[in-house]
Amino acid sequence: MKLNPARRMNLPSNFFASLHLRLEEYCSEGRDIIRLDEGSPDLPPAPHIIEALKSSVSLPDVHGYQSHRGTHALRAAWSEMYLREFGVELSPDSEVYPLLGSKEGIITLTLSFVDPGDIVLVPNPGYMSYERGALIAGGAVYSMDLKSEDNYLPDLNVIQEDILCKTKLMWLNYPNNPTASVANRSFFSQVVSLAQEYNFLLCHDAAYAQITFENTKPLSLLEIPDAKQVSVEFNSLSKSHNMAGWRCGAVVGNSEVLKNFIKLKTNVDSGHFLPIMEASTVALTSDQHWLLERNEIYRQRRDIVVTALHEMGLQARIPVASIYVWSPVPSGWNCLDFASSVLDKAGVSLTPGIVFGLGGEGYFRLSLTKDLERIKLAMDRLKIWMQNI
Repeated sequence: MKLNPARRMNLPSNFFASLHLRLEEYCSEGRDIIRLDEGSPDLPPAPHIIEALKSSVSLPDVHGYQSHRGTHALRAAWSEMYLREFGVELSPDSEVYPLLGSKEGIITLTLSFVDPGDIVLVPNPGYMSYERGALIAGGAVYSMDLKSEDNYLPDLNVIQEDILCKTKLMWLNYPNNPTASVANRSFFSQVVSLAQEYNFLLCHDAAYAQITFENTKPLSLLEIPDAKQVSVEFNSLSKSHNMAGWRCGAVVGNSEVLKNFIKLKTNVDSGHFLPIMEASTVALTSDQHWLLERNEIYRQRRDIVVTALHEMGLQARIPVASIYVWSPVPSGWNCLDFASSVLDKAGVSLTPGIVFGLGGEGYFRLSLTKDLERIKLAMDRLKIWMQNI
C-alpha cells in the first residue's frame, strides 16, 4: 500500500494536541494542574439557552439532516445581532452563512480562494489557523509583524508593493488572539482602502468582540464604509456566549465571496444539528444583559492576574477585551522553556508565545478561564516558583 501522506500534510504539529498528551500523564500521576493555556470558557451559557436546547432536542422530528444554509431564523438572528451590536445591516439570505464554529470556516474559506503560490498575509503572532489554512491550500504565507509599540497592529507601510500585487487574502483578528489588542476605526479604514487598491480579499476574525472591559466597544470591520465590497467577517458563539463545544459560528459579508465559499463547504459537511441551531437563535436574539455579568467575572480574573504578574516584575499588558493576558517571560528565558518549567515545577499550564508564530517569542499567553480561587492559586504557585528560579 502507498501510505505516504500528501505533501499538504507537511504541517507543524498542533501544540495543544501535544500538550494534552503531557497533561494526561501528569493527571495519571495525580498531579493538580491548573490549565490557563486553552481559550475554552469555563462558564456555561445562560440557562434560557440551555433550556431552548433541551426543549428542541426532546422533539421527535429534529434529528435528521438540515439545510446546508441552516435555518432562516438562525441567519436572521446573526443579522439581528450585527445590527444591534455594530449597526451593520446584513441580508440573511445572501450575506450570512452559518458555520460549524469559525475555525472550520477559516480553513474552508482559504481553500475556496487560495491557489498554490498565492500570497496570504497573516498576523505574527496570530491564531494558527490563518497560516495553517494557507499552507494546506499551497499558498505562500507572508507574515505581518505585530509589535507592542504599534499596539499590535500591522504596519501596512512596510508591506512591499510586489507582495501586495500578488496577495489573495489578508487575515486580521481584533480583539486579538493572543495579544488582546483592539483595532481602531482609522486602522480598519486604511486596510479596507488597501484591499480595494490591490484587489485582495480582507478576512476579519471577530470572535472576541463581545468580551470587553471598561466600556470598550470593539468594531466590526463591516462598519467601515464599502468594507463589504472586499471583506468577510467571521464570528462565533464559542467565546461570546460560552458555547465553544456547540460549534456554532457564522461568516458574513460579501455575497459573491459567500457563493464560492458555499460551493466548497456543501461538499465537505452536511450542516448542523437543528436543536443547536434553534438554541443558538435564542442565544443571539434573547436578553443579552447576562453577558455584562459574565464580562465582569472575566474582569475580576483579569485584575487578579495582571496585578500578580506586575508584582512578579512581568509587565503584562492590561487587556480591554478578550479572555487573554499577554505577558513577557522573565529575562533570560525563551518562552518554550519558561512554559515547560512552569508546568513541570508549578503545576500551571500556560501557552508559549511562539505557538502563535516567531513574533510571539519572548511572551506567553494566559487564559482567564478558571474561577477566581483557581486563578489566585495559579498566581501564588507562579509567584513562589519565580522567587526560587
